[in-house]
Amino acid sequence: MSDRKLITAALPYANGPVHIGHLAGVYVPADVYARFQRRLGKDVAFICGSDEHGIPITIRARKEGVAPQDIVDKYHTIIKKSFEDLGISFDYYSRTTSPKHYEVSQDFFLNLYNKGKFIEEVSEQYFDEQAGEFLADRYIVGTCPNCGNENAYGDQCEKCGSTLSPSELINPHSMLSGNIPVLKPTKNWYFPLNEYENFLNKWIIEGHKNDWKTNVYGQVKSWLSEGLKPRAMTRDLNWGVPVPLPDAEGKVLYVWFDAPIGYISFTQEWAEKTGKNWKDYWQNENSELVHFIGKDNIVFHCIIFPSMMKAHGDYILPQNVPAFEFLNLENDKISTSRNWAVWANEYVEEFPGQQDVLRYALLSSAPETKDNNFTWKDFQTKNNSELVGIFGNFINRVAVLTHKYYDGIIPQGNVEAPELAEIRKTAEEIHGFLEKFEFRNALSALMNLARFGNQYLQTEEPWKTIKTDPEKTAATLYVSAQIAVALAQLCEPFMPFSSDKLLKMFAVEKADWSAIEENSSLIGSGHRINEATLLFSKIEDDVIDAQIKKLQDTKANNMKTNTDAEAAKKEITFDDFEKIDLRTATILEAEKVEKADKLLKFKVDTGVDIRTVVSGVAQSFSPEELIGKQVMILLNLAPRKIRGIESQGMFLLTTKPDGKLSFVTPDDPVANGVSIG
Repeated sequence: MSDRKLITAALPYANGPVHIGHLAGVYVPADVYARFQRRLGKDVAFICGSDEHGIPITIRARKEGVAPQDIVDKYHTIIKKSFEDLGISFDYYSRTTSPKHYEVSQDFFLNLYNKGKFIEEVSEQYFDEQAGEFLADRYIVGTCPNCGNENAYGDQCEKCGSTLSPSELINPHSMLSGNIPVLKPTKNWYFPLNEYENFLNKWIIEGHKNDWKTNVYGQVKSWLSEGLKPRAMTRDLNWGVPVPLPDAEGKVLYVWFDAPIGYISFTQEWAEKTGKNWKDYWQNENSELVHFIGKDNIVFHCIIFPSMMKAHGDYILPQNVPAFEFLNLENDKISTSRNWAVWANEYVEEFPGQQDVLRYALLSSAPETKDNNFTWKDFQTKNNSELVGIFGNFINRVAVLTHKYYDGIIPQGNVEAPELAEIRKTAEEIHGFLEKFEFRNALSALMNLARFGNQYLQTEEPWKTIKTDPEKTAATLYVSAQIAVALAQLCEPFMPFSSDKLLKMFAVEKADWSAIEENSSLIGSGHRINEATLLFSKIEDDVIDAQIKKLQDTKANNMKTNTDAEAAKKEITFDDFEKIDLRTATILEAEKVEKADKLLKFKVDTGVDIRTVVSGVAQSFSPEELIGKQVMILLNLAPRKIRGIESQGMFLLTTKPDGKLSFVTPDDPVANGVSIG
């Protein structure tokens, strides 16, 4: 096993913040693994960065009416800060719009091009004549041939999950203009994945059958059994890394060609800043590369990127690719587009100082082998029952009793006490589980040590023996202090903020993992500890209820056909409705109200009478254009004085997209005074 570890985490798309699905499925496990490897004394490079190219970026930019660069600048900042706030300990976090990344990814492409690794091919692709652009798959929408969903994309139907191509869509149309696109020939450069099937079979199917996760191995085996096809590595787009060829104007590198190369370019940036040699990590067979990804990225990290690396010839291949499944939220699929998520940046704001609670909850529900579920009630239980009730309770009892009976000084004890073997056992168990990427089991082993400590204290009852057998009390608290310090050391990969507090509380330094496996006496007799500090606090029902209410509001908003529509007002009865007297009416006169920019004064024929109405429509209409207009009026509204004028009704109006008002009018002229309803 190598002493040099290159650990990468999937590049998050910079088209929105990161959510708990991303954290549970990639970033928190990757951070635990990186922190653990550092504790083993390994030379670790933990590398990541924002993926700032691709269609999701341009779609978000069009939706918000800004440039793609504005989108990636905004979300790169949010994402990076979220990772820092949650203790994700990247050695370097960069972005794919950096000059170094452009240089490295273009050089990689040219290396393969000059070796004749690409196939130039002219094919017909959809083109939007009004927009003047070739359409990427995500810019083509139509009816899914499998389930009939009328909003399926050119690459996937999000309703039934089918993988599609644009040619399979029924009634395809462009998202840019809404028009029906035409097919137009264009040249692109394809990478012949089919030529790498033998290599992939030997490397993965034969070489990693026993040490790769079954979900990864199974998906790769399925792809290979179906046969691979050439895949375009360039796209007709105006956002991305330009293809570095003279006859490739208007073309960029396929996002899944340039994005994984980001691991290399970011490592080079890190090496330049730290004085390291980046080739030691990427081009040395004694280094181990581990990719942490979600299951939707398996094909890119286990088939496409390794084939690219093989074609290039200078790079090592990953030793393991521990892909996680998906995390659901309250029994529903997490969705950025539906805002059905717990966003990392919002969590940090709403639960200040409780980063480790989220890390713990996500690790204990990590979707390692199958999709799992996060609920706020379960989050509350994990905090209140486990972190507060077990872990925090044990630590507090040890610190308080040590100060109460020994003025904060660790008493004399037996360094060979049999109970101390539990510390070595736990350290070895966590070590074994983390090397196999079994994070839930590793976390359980840590918590079992805290349970053991609580049970030990409860059995020995030092608060009783202090009066009858002081030596036994000293021995008990000596052992308890060793367990508490062990928890402080061993919890660091999982809960780094709590570990820092504990190390300060017990006035000890962070130790190598091997030292804990070899020696269970972690704090000496006569050592003075600091006052106890609160590690975790109980989370009350009203805090959790507020988060559940927030999700319920999101779900209600998702059911709207118009997301800008205001929420429905309080329910009324039919009797209430019958009291409303809506009539057709005609405006006879209209004039501005003095010293009031928004008000017009009207004389209106209601069919019942002729009355005066004052309405705030002056910024949407001139008085002249409204004379003779038939409108709808609320007739039985109580009169109200506005600027000294008694207004005897209210018009029915709506607001147009540009913010201007519009009268609700009959489709055809009718007599004044006709009831509506």
